[in-house]
Amino acid sequence: MGNITKRGSRGLVADGARALEEGAAVSFHTRLYEAILREDCTALWAQLRSHPVNEPMTVLASSTGYRLLLSQQTQSIIPIYLAAENRKAQSLLCLLEHSADPEVRDTRGLTTLRLMLLHWPITSTTWTKPGNRIQRMLTDIQNDAVLCLRILCEHGAQVNARVADNWRSPLHLAITYGTSPVLSILAQNGAQVNAMNESSMTPLHVAADILNKEMMEMLTAHGANVNCAVSSTGNTALKLAVCTASSKAGRLLLVYGAQVNTQDHEGQAAIHEACFGGREAIINLLLEFEANVNILTRNGDSPMYMYLLRGSNIRDKALLTRLLYHCFPLRLTNNQGILPAGIMLPEFHLLRETPIKLSQKPLSLEDNCKRNVRNIYGEKYKQHLKRLLPGKIWNSVYGYYDLAHLLK
Repeated sequence: MGNITKRGSRGLVADGARALEEGAAVSFHTRLYEAILREDCTALWAQLRSHPVNEPMTVLASSTGYRLLLSQQTQSIIPIYLAAENRKAQSLLCLLEHSADPEVRDTRGLTTLRLMLLHWPITSTTWTKPGNRIQRMLTDIQNDAVLCLRILCEHGAQVNARVADNWRSPLHLAITYGTSPVLSILAQNGAQVNAMNESSMTPLHVAADILNKEMMEMLTAHGANVNCAVSSTGNTALKLAVCTASSKAGRLLLVYGAQVNTQDHEGQAAIHEACFGGREAIINLLLEFEANVNILTRNGDSPMYMYLLRGSNIRDKALLTRLLYHCFPLRLTNNQGILPAGIMLPEFHLLRETPIKLSQKPLSLEDNCKRNVRNIYGEKYKQHLKRLLPGKIWNSVYGYYDLAHLLK
């Protein structure tokens, strides 16, 4: 029994020694941890003489740095991660100058850059007023984050690196979690603005899908391809912007060269989506940029067919009249010869006779000429023609009143 007691004693002594050693390591790491958070570069340099800069620190999960209880849970964190996540620019710069590797990865495969983007600070809230203390504090936090990002990029952070099982590039992450200045910094440091994620969406697709006009403008200014299509659907950024009912985003893309009549895999163009939604501002915008109102989907659906699918659209007689004037030949049915569901509603039994007759009866030579003029010059050159043509002729070409009485 005595021998057993002695062996047990030696085991307790060994365990105690290990505990003291671990406690000393935690205490040392905590001082390093605190030096980073205080941005005390002198103390940080001193601590790094005894700690490899890219090795994790082990600190108490609830550590304040002054009270160490070994029974408490510990956590490991790489020094550069700590500086970046807490937006400590001076400590980050100090670590990088001490050969910290910005591409060191954690167990999830995240680099320092990706960690920063995933934890990008909120810049404002709906309940703050400009200039108040909270707003100033949020602005300072944002500025610190931007400074850290610039420092990272200037010291070799790979702006196109991806996690092995995640196709999202840093630019994709920046759109989801960051702000437009982040995009600009990444693009200025070589980020590929046309990189695709796992869904074959470029950063511009993502920005259009969430209607972030500022980010869209930033991306197009840095050379984003406005006509790139998602491989699985054929959707362009313009189509996505129209789907989310943004005429401002749509105009931005069209000004930067988006092709207005591009069709997706189902043959739908932006004008189909706009007509189905009955969105007057977007329809007018697309017509201004010479959208083809007679373009057909693979199922033979015209934009007018899409418009007439919904009763709420048909009640807008002015917009319906305008569309009818642009449609020639007027196609009301799809490839199966089916009329749109909206116009078949009982409340429109009188109104539907007019478009059906128009689709069956050829237009007069005069009306055909008017349509041709409108289709060639569109809304874009409408005012230019007004200066060139006699007032009576211009009113005849661009007046929609002769059909309006038929739709009452």
